[in-house]
Amino acid sequence: MRLYGFWRSSATWRVRIALAHKNLPYEYLPVDLRKDGGEQNAPAFREKNPMGRVPVLELDLDGKTRLLSESMAILELLEERWPEPPLLPRAAFLRARSRQLAMLVVSGIQPLQNTGVQLYIENELRVDATPWIRHWVSSGLAATETLARETAGTFAIGDDVSFADLCIVPQLYFARRFAIDLTPYPTLAGIDEACAKLPAFEAAHAKNMPDAPQSG
Repeated sequence: MRLYGFWRSSATWRVRIALAHKNLPYEYLPVDLRKDGGEQNAPAFREKNPMGRVPVLELDLDGKTRLLSESMAILELLEERWPEPPLLPRAAFLRARSRQLAMLVVSGIQPLQNTGVQLYIENELRVDATPWIRHWVSSGLAATETLARETAGTFAIGDDVSFADLCIVPQLYFARRFAIDLTPYPTLAGIDEACAKLPAFEAAHAKNMPDAPQSG
């Protein structure tokens, strides 16, 4: 398997956690979202994903090479193809709630904060994107916090890692980048702290990616 992504891309990060959680080896191929207008916009990459976004997972299935984008679609494929160890609960409602919490982040927060939106606000509207980002991220986290309280144990859904945790952890990293106060979201902060202790989350962390800026 080959994963095209960017070191601090929240969407790529979710997939990296899933691959590590399921002990699936893969080759990581960096795509710089900011270099020369973004490598994701190059024709060669657009052939892999016409939307020009990461991640893209390339894998061999049923004798064919397949390309799949959109992080949640990738997570669903990995869960169906390699169900152990699981990333969704057995109970129907809890499976749905895990997906709901994940989608609050994926569709309710991320589209309003992503790199393309930031660059449009800054370059075309000529204003600072920070207030916009802080407003919509804080609003989305508030909703996620409220729902997570109903099912949280060690993680977002009881004491087992699920799709919800894979989405929450990178989102909180993003929030910290923009100095968003996480005090109002103690449930999410506790989930993030618990996940940080797991090898899969450490292996997938943005700071550990080969395309992450090296300090010192």
